[in-house]
Amino acid sequence: MVNRPPPRQARFVAPQGKHHHLYGAKWRKCRELFLSQYPLCVACERAGKVTAATDVDHIKPHRGDEVAFWDSMNWQSLCRECHNAKTASGL
Repeated sequence: MVNRPPPRQARFVAPQGKHHHLYGAKWRKCRELFLSQYPLCVACERAGKVTAATDVDHIKPHRGDEVAFWDSMNWQSLCRECHNAKTASGL
């Protein structure tokens, strides 16, 4: 049996857009907790794949609305690839 280190969690890099002020220490803590509770990418799961999630995505864009930003019912775990594809599509 080969001893391998556990997979590293992707390092959080705060967005640099106009809502960057929302992505501080409180968000980082909430993000880590959410990913520990929901560690798999929901989009990959729907496609029949098992992929570790790296990002907490806002299902409906918050557009700077702090109530929408902190609504955890509007969060989903995604891998970086799925998050980037969703963001690029403008959804």
